[in-house]
Amino acid sequence: MAFDRQKIVEAVKEAKARAKPRNFTQTVELAVNLKDIDLKKPENRFKLEVVLPHGRGKEPKIAVIADGAVAEAAKKLGLDVISGEQLEELAKSPREARKIAKKYDFFIAAAPLMPKIGRYLGRYLGPRNKMPQVVPPTMTNLEPIVEKLKRTVRIQLKNNPVVHARVGTENMDDEKLAENAEAVLNAIINKLERGENQVRSVYVKTTMGPAVKVER
Repeated sequence: MAFDRQKIVEAVKEAKARAKPRNFTQTVELAVNLKDIDLKKPENRFKLEVVLPHGRGKEPKIAVIADGAVAEAAKKLGLDVISGEQLEELAKSPREARKIAKKYDFFIAAAPLMPKIGRYLGRYLGPRNKMPQVVPPTMTNLEPIVEKLKRTVRIQLKNNPVVHARVGTENMDDEKLAENAEAVLNAIINKLERGENQVRSVYVKTTMGPAVKVER
């Protein structure tokens, strides 16, 4: 591909060097600007889940919406659980529903509750690209799903020809961040009709730092 990993490493190093120290660990983000793509056509838009080879740097917040076996499995892993009853309560409080949608990075849901989730939380989760991963109501081991989500980022191409994705945190190794960025870049390129020819430019930045261009 046109983007050499060493060039990505150099951009990561520069982005980290140019970021002013903050009193929190900054996220390292990738911005991929696209060209020659008509986003009025639904077939050109996409949502992707990319598993980062070296993880997100910081564990995401995961909530499980379930009763019974799935709720018990979630509690064993120390995950927050939202019961069917609590889901009904959220219907009465849009403010609380909005807070929950913002608080968690990922949701896992038992299949029987999906109609209620669609009704009560869908309007808050959908636009944030956070609709739940659905599991059977009898599932008793959530660990493989949770471990995968811990290394996953969700990305979306919607109304603007740019895709943003987190690729780790500033305290991660430069090479590992570059490999994560490469995984995201490849996933995006594979979704484009003309591949890397539709990539205008790629930038790396920290949460509060300036963007650094990845040279080709």
